[in-house]
Amino acid sequence: MSTWLDQVFCEDALAGLHRIPDGSIDLILTDPPYNLGKDYGNASDQQPVDDFLAWTEQWVDAALPKLKENGSLYVFTTWRSAPEIFVMLKRRMTMINEIIWDRRVPSMGGTVRSFTSVHDTIGFFVRRKDYYFNLDAVRIPYDAETKKARSRSIFVGAKWLEQGYNPKDLWSVSRLHRQHAERVDHPTQKPLEIIERMVKASCPPGGVVLDLFMGSGTTAVAARNTGRHFTGFELNPDYCRILAERLDQLAVEPQEPDPKVRPKRPASPPAAGQQGSDPKARAKGRVRAADPGSDPGFLVTPPAAPARKRATRKPKSKVVAAPTSVDSPE
Repeated sequence: MSTWLDQVFCEDALAGLHRIPDGSIDLILTDPPYNLGKDYGNASDQQPVDDFLAWTEQWVDAALPKLKENGSLYVFTTWRSAPEIFVMLKRRMTMINEIIWDRRVPSMGGTVRSFTSVHDTIGFFVRRKDYYFNLDAVRIPYDAETKKARSRSIFVGAKWLEQGYNPKDLWSVSRLHRQHAERVDHPTQKPLEIIERMVKASCPPGGVVLDLFMGSGTTAVAARNTGRHFTGFELNPDYCRILAERLDQLAVEPQEPDPKVRPKRPASPPAAGQQGSDPKARAKGRVRAADPGSDPGFLVTPPAAPARKRATRKPKSKVVAAPTSVDSPE
């Protein structure tokens, strides 16, 4: 059994990369320090510019031999360092994309001597032309209105219309606010949505993702969530504990449904005379009526038209079920 697979080592990546065999990694996905003076519990983000660029070149040269020939590399950086880092990488690999992550920073306050920086830059590089890339795994579904607008015969059966569109190279995904359920105690934690997109697109199922600067462990969580293996390094012991806790929470994985077992049929809806008898159900119905989009299984019914009076004939006596105040399921 491998001693490095699905492991995060609490040590400097340059000291520990010897653990990983050459040519064993499908995807290097990493978020190194940007050299902006952040406090990661060490001085890794507080170097002179020349030293920072030399250090970046050092870890790149140490990591690339671990990558398979058809492997890929994604690296986060800032616009301040992206030109130098990308030129250095283009001497070693082929650049496929410069991805802009729009962090959706609100337009409040900020600098008054320049335009406010609201994005991070991500470089996507490969070793050779037959690199692994699965666009279908990360397509974004079209909404119902867009599909309806493309209902002409020329669009019928179009794969892109059914499966969704290419995410393109501008990713508008909100940064993790302190109140976000996903957020942990790390100053530059990246959203899981972004990391999972990279993993699903550029690492085959069952493949291996390497992150040299694990931080809060989002790369490892994304790999485990999507059926990939991971390995990597993190120098700060506090972050090592955080990422270990995040992985422990994923230890009990949900069972995949057995295709041979037929699912149980849903229970029949209550009879008309029984609907609306439960106050909790009535309250739930009011919530759904207020926001029908929150539960597509329920529709909002318009109020019934007032009954017309009959002038001559007297209606026969019969029992009529009280009108329900709960929306009926589709």
